[in-house]
Amino acid sequence: MINDLLKGNRRFVETVFERERPYFAELSKAQHPTVLWIGCSDSRVPVNTITQTRPGEIFVHRNVANIVAGADWNLSAVLEFSINHLNIPDIVICGHYGCGGILALDNTSEHDQYVPIWLNSAREAAHRVDGRLQAAGEPLSAVQRHRLIVEENVSLQMEHLLAYPFVARAVDAGKLAVHGWVYDMDTGGINVQTSRPRRPKNE
Repeated sequence: MINDLLKGNRRFVETVFERERPYFAELSKAQHPTVLWIGCSDSRVPVNTITQTRPGEIFVHRNVANIVAGADWNLSAVLEFSINHLNIPDIVICGHYGCGGILALDNTSEHDQYVPIWLNSAREAAHRVDGRLQAAGEPLSAVQRHRLIVEENVSLQMEHLLAYPFVARAVDAGKLAVHGWVYDMDTGGINVQTSRPRRPKNE
């Protein structure tokens, strides 16, 4: 597989890069992405492919289950750089149905040490969904429940994102909007879950 990656790079250089050399030359000088994408690390959710965007258009941070954790220095630095230096106006948190991280909330492994700790930041999503289902008294299939938890997790991570004071300030100042999306691998489509638009400064 490693050799295949290098062969693929050579094909990229000979075709795409050569054909769009002026674009890549400009891109090498500076980046001006307009969206920060916080998504899952799942290999089946390739950001540029499913959004049909070019290199340089999206600033990307990915992790298991598209989690926004308050103690994640990696994400904290990404957020700070995005807002303070790249002046990105939109953040998208994108989950996806069939997410292995969300499925792992119910299926812990004795061999995993770090995954369960990481997923603590998503467990509230499952608790909320199960609470609503219990109150409604309407049993759902495992697949339906999973889809609801995936969606709720996106909302939960948006809450975590706005708990960062400098993110909340940017939203309040009208400089930033936060969006929650879910990608459906069965259809290829993106479902818009919710959005917190930029708020004008005079509000």
